[in-house]
Amino acid sequence: MAKINARSPYYVNISASNLTQVDMELYVYTGTQTTDRTNLFQLTSFAITENVTFEIGEIVRDYLLQTFDGDYETLNVWVDYRTKNYISGVAGSFSSYTQLTGFDGYGYYEDEANPQNDSGLLQSNNIIVKLDDAPAVIPVDTSKTSQVTYEKDGELVYTFAVTGGVYSDKQIKYVTNGVNGADTFEDRVIQDGGTFEDSACLQEFADDFTLFDFDTIYIDTDDGVIKLTVDNIQECKYQPFKITFVNKFGALQDIWFFKRSNETLSTKDEKFKRNIIVNGAYDTSRHQEKILTKNGKEKLTLNTGFYPEEYNEVFKQMQLSEACWIEIESKTLPVNLSGGSFSYKTVLNDKLINYTIDIDFAFDTINNIR
Repeated sequence: MAKINARSPYYVNISASNLTQVDMELYVYTGTQTTDRTNLFQLTSFAITENVTFEIGEIVRDYLLQTFDGDYETLNVWVDYRTKNYISGVAGSFSSYTQLTGFDGYGYYEDEANPQNDSGLLQSNNIIVKLDDAPAVIPVDTSKTSQVTYEKDGELVYTFAVTGGVYSDKQIKYVTNGVNGADTFEDRVIQDGGTFEDSACLQEFADDFTLFDFDTIYIDTDDGVIKLTVDNIQECKYQPFKITFVNKFGALQDIWFFKRSNETLSTKDEKFKRNIIVNGAYDTSRHQEKILTKNGKEKLTLNTGFYPEEYNEVFKQMQLSEACWIEIESKTLPVNLSGGSFSYKTVLNDKLINYTIDIDFAFDTINNIR
């Protein structure tokens, strides 16, 4: 089934001899395909030189709300449309429905009109760099993928059968070797309803017993088998951070930052000068210049550690993403990437590739939600 990657325009073009007008009935909805078809848009356009073009991507995108609370799940939409042609001003019959799947993805300029991103694997990189003992979360298109297989030294350790469906929230499957949304042993205990009590003995246990080990993942898709190589990174000195973002396929994807981080706080206030005179005198301990309101914004500077050059495309998509989150102390918090430029690094020019990024927490430090 064709896709609409709604961050890019999606054009429906109709041409016919003596075409004067086209009506379109457009449905954008969630739930079960066809059965839950509601939310009708009626569009009309007059022909120019016997051609009519509708752009429906902008309408579709209004219904693609990306959220992330630590659990990997994406709600896509169904897009059904049919058209009626007017030939020399006389109305014909409606065509049969064209059925599409709406993704919050996009194409690049060189991908031309109506980009599809039609791979079963919904990420661009075939090398996965992750924290040791953290799950590898793999987004796949359930309409194009049948199985995901994990191997260690050429031996099978786990396999997962991917099934599609007619439900809008089942079009992307996040296959993982762990618990959805749990990156550490502590997270997995809490997600399972337990109470985590840390100790040196428990830390030693966690170091010795991790999630099932693997170094290769195979994705069986309609276009063949895709091989992913996994690089597990152990970091003992710095606190690693994970950024989750919406990539060009409209799927959630992770990037780990393993090295030094710095946190800063900037504040902003509104002041006024007040009268502190009382009976011809004033108290020198009182503020003449008084703060009316004050709040702060926190920023985090992160360093990736050394990454393969193939990850340049992933960092590009993170920079272009409109929705990013960071996990801190088992909480998923919204962030925005700051800075308007990004310089690509290569092995030839830079030898070892390390990126430094600044992120702004997407909320005020003092809770002022009213």
